[in-house]
Amino acid sequence: PGVTSAVFAIVLTAWPPYARLARAETLTRRRSEFIQAAELQGASHLRIIATQIVPLCLPSVIIRLTLDMAGIILTAAGLGFLGLGAQPPSPEWGAMVSTGREVLLDQWWVATIPGLAIFVTSLGFNLLGDGLRDVSSGRG
Repeated sequence: PGVTSAVFAIVLTAWPPYARLARAETLTRRRSEFIQAAELQGASHLRIIATQIVPLCLPSVIIRLTLDMAGIILTAAGLGFLGLGAQPPSPEWGAMVSTGREVLLDQWWVATIPGLAIFVTSLGFNLLGDGLRDVSSGRG
């Protein structure tokens, strides 16, 4: 239990889709004319990756991250609810919901308010990701 373990567990299970997305973006741009021009000018592979590929891949990865952030928040809250996340007295929404579960009939707000905070934050990240996707595709 602990924040470090929870973050490590989430990172360990959540990174493959981002790696696949970055790889797909890289493969589609690998034979572009501006990459070939940089190679002809003598740029190293590391310089091409840092100056050409990463700036083109980063927006897609950021959009994907904002859209997936709701799932990451729910995973962290679930770990906290089970007692595997942040330990008291550290504030953590999942732990707050778990604690409020014991007094749900008498003091419903103890569990409801952290649950609403999880919901509003997740909704906010989804709306942010949707807006970024619209802006990047030219629809917004």
